[in-house]
Amino acid sequence: MSKCYDMVMNFKKRYPLTIVFRLNKHCKIIEKHLNPDEEILYAFAAQKNAHSLDFWNTNVIVLTNKRILIGTKRILWGYFLVTITPDMFNDLTVRKGLIWGSIVVDTIKEKVILSNIDPNALPEIESIISEYMMEEKKKYASQED
Repeated sequence: MSKCYDMVMNFKKRYPLTIVFRLNKHCKIIEKHLNPDEEILYAFAAQKNAHSLDFWNTNVIVLTNKRILIGTKRILWGYFLVTITPDMFNDLTVRKGLIWGSIVVDTIKEKVILSNIDPNALPEIESIISEYMMEEKKKYASQED
C-alpha cells in the first residue's frame, strides 16, 4: 500500500474512536495531488463538518513538507481537495466534547472544521500541525525582509 494509507491506518489503529470510512480511496486523491518534491510528514483522518452526528464526510488530512492537503473521494464520482499553505494559515483551535473532539484550522479565507476525532489524538494533531506551521511561518517572514 501507499505511505499515505499506511500512516492513516496507523493513526486509526492508535485512535480507534475516530469515525472514518473509505480511507484507501481518500488517500489516492491525496497521492494524485502530491508534487514530486513533496514528502508526507504526518497523516490522519477525520470528518470535515461542524456537527458530530453528521459522519458521512470522511477526509484524509496530510501534512507535507510544503502544505496541508485535505482530500475526499466522493461516493459516486469526483472528489474534493483543499490545500492550505503556511502563508494562509492563521490559527488552530482544539475542541474536546463528551465523546469526540475536533480541530478547527482557521485560514485567511475560511475555517476548516475536522470533527469526530478520538479525543486522545487531539494533543498529537495540535502539536504536529502547530510546530510545523510556526517553523514554516518563520521562513515566510524571513523572505519578506
